[in-house]
Amino acid sequence: MSTTESLQNVSVTTKANVYFDGKCVSHGLTLADGTKKSVGVILPSTLTFNTGAPEIMEGTSGRCEYKLAGSDTWVASGVGEKFSVPGNSSFEIRVSGEPYSYICHFG
Repeated sequence: MSTTESLQNVSVTTKANVYFDGKCVSHGLTLADGTKKSVGVILPSTLTFNTGAPEIMEGTSGRCEYKLAGSDTWVASGVGEKFSVPGNSSFEIRVSGEPYSYICHFG
């Protein structure tokens, strides 16, 4: 799988979004065509996120495991791998060892 190495022609929100006492930090991006994304990092922890819009999480470094709402199964995901989360839902993510860096593509 290929990994997104860079994003061109973006506007970056310079104020960081800090969640879970600093265990997740991200910055919002707006591409030239108006598409919204965020880039961030999750430190070792187990966190639960709620979604409004559908999301696609793309790993850019490290590894994580995730579990979608209604599932009992943890699924591993790493660099270049993506997983989809429905809108108006939630997912758990756990990171151990190296921090997990990601791009969140909003749908």
